[in-house]
Parts: sequence; structure tokens; C-alpha cells
Amino acid sequence: MSKIVLQTPISDADIESLSVGDIIYLDGHLVTARDDVHHRLLKQDRELPVDLAGKAIFHAGPIMKKIQEKPVRYEVVSIGPTTSMRMEAYEKEFIRRTGLKLIVGKGGMGPQTTEGCRIYKAIHAVFPGGCAVLAATCVEEVESVEWLDLGMPEAMWILRVKEFGPLIVSIDTKGNNLFEINKRAIEERKETIVSEICRHVDYFG
Repeated sequence: MSKIVLQTPISDADIESLSVGDIIYLDGHLVTARDDVHHRLLKQDRELPVDLAGKAIFHAGPIMKKIQEKPVRYEVVSIGPTTSMRMEAYEKEFIRRTGLKLIVGKGGMGPQTTEGCRIYKAIHAVFPGGCAVLAATCVEEVESVEWLDLGMPEAMWILRVKEFGPLIVSIDTKGNNLFEINKRAIEERKETIVSEICRHVDYFG
């Protein structure tokens, strides 16, 4: 199977053939956007300073180092994913309002995001936890930063990336959610496995 690399701007056609469990990479623009960015758009109704249509966001709080004063330039020290479920209450509407096509984070997301990805044609993908320094090596340039008043972790960092990944598709455009599928599979197997273990293990009550 050939390596799947998405290029921003991402179209519906680029992601409609993807399924949960597929491994992909990203070329182009990746914008960090987590709790406070979602809150400003959806609760404070503030216009985003970055057009996210066809783009990818990263639920992440990066560590940045300033490498030049005039003009100001930064480089990424590390950029690990934030738990995506923190954005579950906002993500469906965030997808609708922005037109973004790829959400990257840590762990799964719930039914609202799954529905949003199905209706508005977007996907969620998981970046492996514990690989923040590896992620930084995939960033070719920090092009700019917006809303730095929110602080380094919550600001919108506009990154140009090359083969950013590996990313595991956890929600596809067809309404499939890898984490929910795995939960059901575990529940189906659990009773039989636990019963078998109990046949061989004894303990003092």
C-alpha cells in the first residue's frame, strides 16, 4: 500500500476514501487550535485571524523558542498533542463554521464530533503520544502566530509541515469512530476472557 500524504488545502475527495485505522501524513499548513481558540470563536463570536477552510488543526500546546527579534521568528522545540476530548462540546460547530478538513490530537472524540465529520466531511486523526520532539522535526517553518495574548500553549501557531505524522484516522467521513469500535469489541470479548481468567486464579476473600 502506498504512503498516504494529504496536502493542504484538503478537499472532500482527498478524505472521503479514507477509513478509520488508515495511517496518513500531512504536507502543507497545520494550525494549532485548542480550548481557548474554540471558545473565542463559538462563545465570544470572534472572527478567527486564520482561514481554516480546507486546512488542518492540531490540538496541541507547543513549546516555542524565539530565534529572531526583527522580524520575530520562532522555531518549535516540541509540540505534543492535547487530549482531543476536551474539545468535544465545540468541535462539530467548529468544523461547520471553519470548513476545516483534518483535526489532529490525542485520544478519541465523541458522537458530536463523529456526526460533524460525517455531515461536513472532515476527519479526526491521532498523533502518537510521547512523540512531541518527533513532531517538531516535521515542522519546516513557523510562519506566524496569532492570538499570542492567550499564551504560548493556546495561541494559534501557523506551521508549515512536511510528512507530519504518522497520523491514525480515528473518525472518518462515513461516521465511523475507531475508539468506539474498539470499545464495543472489548466489551464483547471481556466477559468470556474474565470468566476464563477466574477459572485459573484464586484469591482470599
